[in-house]
Amino acid sequence: MSVYNPDFPYLTADIPPVTGLLRASPEDFAVDEVPAYPPSGQGDHLFVRFRKRGLTTKEAVRRIAVSLGVDPRAAGWAGLKDRHAVTTQWASFEGASPDAARAIALDDLEVIEVVPHRHKLRTGHLRANRFSLIIRGAGPAVDRVTAAMSRFTAAGVPNYYGEQRFGRDGDNVPRARRWLVDGGRAPRGRFERKLLVSALQSALFNDVLAARLADGLFEVPVPGDLMRREETGGLFVTADLDEARARMAAWEISPTGPMFGTKMRSAEDEARRREESVLAAAGLDASHLARFGRAGEGARRPLRVRPLDATVTADGPDLRLAFELPAGAYATAITREILKERA
Repeated sequence: MSVYNPDFPYLTADIPPVTGLLRASPEDFAVDEVPAYPPSGQGDHLFVRFRKRGLTTKEAVRRIAVSLGVDPRAAGWAGLKDRHAVTTQWASFEGASPDAARAIALDDLEVIEVVPHRHKLRTGHLRANRFSLIIRGAGPAVDRVTAAMSRFTAAGVPNYYGEQRFGRDGDNVPRARRWLVDGGRAPRGRFERKLLVSALQSALFNDVLAARLADGLFEVPVPGDLMRREETGGLFVTADLDEARARMAAWEISPTGPMFGTKMRSAEDEARRREESVLAAAGLDASHLARFGRAGEGARRPLRVRPLDATVTADGPDLRLAFELPAGAYATAITREILKERA
């Protein structure tokens, strides 16, 4: 079972790799969170929009909470943002003073906006992320990157989980297997249990997606595919492959892959057999999935995502990319296709 493999099949294998340096500095990798809804302006939870540099989301939220004199364990956020970047996002703090938040002055952290809301910000309360990236030294390759981005816009980009999903040196998957497969002791903390289960689920999803690309089945429906409606998120099994192909081309629907768990809705026919073969190859069965418990009940994830409002420009010797991806998708899905290496 792979974790995050730079040798996974590429959608743009026919486009030569680009030589350049990504993340030469945190400013070269900027991310702006697009929230699912605006805060209401009333309530006991203070929504704080902040910009951080060189910090994890958890550390930034902890520093803000300490400055506000509130419990960081009660804080909420919609998603974790990269440490090695300049990122903007929202977090919520119960019982915090708006004036105190506006007065915060911390190194590598700037408070931008403060608005009360009735409820805590929860994981997943996020519509999208807007990325602005610079690849140093890649300016001469602007035509190649433009061609790749055009293909992503038309067909989507393989929705691999990035290596940051799997912990330092990818060690979360072996740790998960020692617990869930080999019968080792479960981690004590709920957060760590969920983290390890998620890493294992994500690795299996990546293997299902890689096999699909390897077999030339990324841009076409497979019998029994569990499709996701792009507009509503609703799931259904394909009945007419020709119709499904047309709807995929129109970006009305996308095939999904498994985040295995006891409550996951399964695909059917050939699509199900393909997914179950990956599970079996990893030495897992229903008894192992039962051990996931509430830490990973299962879900479906689109096999492809489409970058929106994408631009590619040369800036002297460098290349600038800007695009929006839906919540849960990784910018590395795009940069690995461009650089053809671990990105």
